[in-house]
Amino acid sequence: MDLTLKIWRQKNANSKGKMETYQVKDISEDTSFLEMLDILNNDLESKGEDPVHFDHDCREGICGMCSLYINGHPHGPQQTTTCQLHMRSFKDGDTITIEPWRAAAFPVVKDLVVDRTAFDRIIQSGGYVSVNTGGVPDANELPIPKVVADEAMDAATCIGCGACVAACKNASAMLFVSAKVSHLALLPQGKVEAAQRAQKMVAQMDEEGFGACTNTGACSAECPKEIDLTNIARLNREYLSASFAAE
Repeated sequence: MDLTLKIWRQKNANSKGKMETYQVKDISEDTSFLEMLDILNNDLESKGEDPVHFDHDCREGICGMCSLYINGHPHGPQQTTTCQLHMRSFKDGDTITIEPWRAAAFPVVKDLVVDRTAFDRIIQSGGYVSVNTGGVPDANELPIPKVVADEAMDAATCIGCGACVAACKNASAMLFVSAKVSHLALLPQGKVEAAQRAQKMVAQMDEEGFGACTNTGACSAECPKEIDLTNIARLNREYLSASFAAE
């Protein structure tokens, strides 16, 4: 298939960016989206032009690095990571618009690469989990109902890609923060620091400049790991409980 690509190009964080148009030809429908960009970059480099810079690492839908805003959707038209998106999701002759995440807390580094270290600082603000580091306990020493364990595991699948922020009209990070709070809040190992964890992570989220949550649900609808909105409700409960306890 032959495609027209409209791609955001920006030399660095302080430069003014703009959309540039490129053509790619004879792209197989079995090619992944990132492989398609590799093909474009090989062509640009062969012409002595600067390749399009974009984030990627595992290319297996695990790391969350492939943060591209494609045709108005984080990661593109499928609810998956960009690296798992294939060109069969598009048609011959299509025009594809590719942009970086748009959020004040995710400043553009170059082209399609954004600085997402704000997420790292939110995680760091949550601190550590206090556990007995002695001998390994028996698996059944701390019985956890399966439904609770499943909920915790579902929350823990968040890969921190930032699609929730990119999808939100307010650039809110509530789904991300709620997932990180929830998977510990649900388990006994996370109870010791539960109150201060919720307060500190919410405070850091606000400090980073993320917007407020207005419960439109776009974050969950676009999340490649299908993190549920119920985690946001749990975060609110954890935060309120911690606030009342501190008074």
